[in-house]
Amino acid sequence: MDISEFEKNSLSNIIFRSSYETNDTNRSFFLGIDEAGRGPVLGPMVYSAFFCDEDHLSVLNDLGCADSKQLTEERRSLIFAEYEKHKTYLGFVLKVLSPHMISTCMLRRDKYNLNDMSHDAALELIQLVLDQGINVKQVFVDTVGDPDKYASKIRLRFPKLKVTVSKKADSLYPIVSASSICAKVVRDQIVQSWKIKEFDEEKQIIQYGSGYPGDPKTKQFLTEALDEIFGFPKFVRFSWSTASTIIGNKCVKVSWDDDEDENVNTKTTAKKRKSEVIESSTTTTTTKTLFSYFAQKTAKKTEPIVRRTSGSHFFRAAHLKPAVFPN
Repeated sequence: MDISEFEKNSLSNIIFRSSYETNDTNRSFFLGIDEAGRGPVLGPMVYSAFFCDEDHLSVLNDLGCADSKQLTEERRSLIFAEYEKHKTYLGFVLKVLSPHMISTCMLRRDKYNLNDMSHDAALELIQLVLDQGINVKQVFVDTVGDPDKYASKIRLRFPKLKVTVSKKADSLYPIVSASSICAKVVRDQIVQSWKIKEFDEEKQIIQYGSGYPGDPKTKQFLTEALDEIFGFPKFVRFSWSTASTIIGNKCVKVSWDDDEDENVNTKTTAKKRKSEVIESSTTTTTTKTLFSYFAQKTAKKTEPIVRRTSGSHFFRAAHLKPAVFPN
């Protein structure tokens, strides 16, 4: 599948669609929803809505659709490729949730947890399928959280749909199995082709394993990928406890002044700057402004000017340009 649009800007979420082709709006469709990549500390989560004309549901069994976790990578890819041959009566819509957006949402002040993201992604995908003019009659969903509460949320938004939400739906309903294959194949494709823009060419060869926190290769990657100032590349879900613990233990400590807690007048507060505190194991050794890390260092006339290059890859990955100082 062409994922080039996501590769251009992997900081944002994106929607992908199959090349479904039909003008017949009278047929009834089943819709299955599942996801891939909920647990890993690396890479995106992909949500899939797979639809199929109810008169052709037997094709899913013929193709061998089953829980994607029970199929080999090769078998999943073969089944996924076969979908294109049946595009007059089946198709899918995918939402890719970038690792950067997942972590940013989870750590914002009004926390937006992974369950809520999953529910909202499912609701959005159902609406996108309906907006294509597809006559959906039944929806089958692999649950996230309490099945009854999840089903009630979907029925409230789409009262005309018959909704089934259950545990292990990807093993019980072929329409959900087909959806799980879509999500898994596309996520694997994104992860395998991900170019870590924060790395220079030499570090691109670092292996990151399965992406699950318990994988030794993933643990090693997290250790080698860390920058003490910028933290992790955007490929890493920095809100995961595995990553946040490493950041807390290995990165430079930063203490942010809280203007709301300071008993000072507005004029004084406006002049305050965020401060960085670099701590040793026993005592505080230096306190300085965070911005001074990026400031041009004053050199004596007899000394060559040294440009700071550390972190430049992180700036580019965030679509920021490093400061350029004139000679």
